[in-house]
Amino acid sequence: MRRRNLKLERRIARERIEILMQLAREVFHRDAALARRYVELARRIAMRYNVRFPGKWKRFFCKACGSFLVPGVNMRVRCTKQRVVITCLECGHVKRISYVREKKARKNEAKLKREEKV
Repeated sequence: MRRRNLKLERRIARERIEILMQLAREVFHRDAALARRYVELARRIAMRYNVRFPGKWKRFFCKACGSFLVPGVNMRVRCTKQRVVITCLECGHVKRISYVREKKARKNEAKLKREEKV
């Protein structure tokens, strides 16, 4: 029996996830149910092959109901002092993303630049 090539399988899985999410974005305004199906397939592939979902797509689907999220259409985005709050308008699920680390990093960069000038 042949051994499975896990690296190859995972690379193909990442490519397919990318393709499915792009298709979901393109087809969303015409058929939201089809976009939801594409997201469902992409999530199944990620789980089956133990692949992390690409970071740029993580925020564009609801983990609770599985719908593809588009800001202003079925997703509300609010920014507070410490976090970004994303609300799915279809099921009401709330996702909170902290950005305190990014603020600290920017603050440190600005401090280093000021020290360089002196």
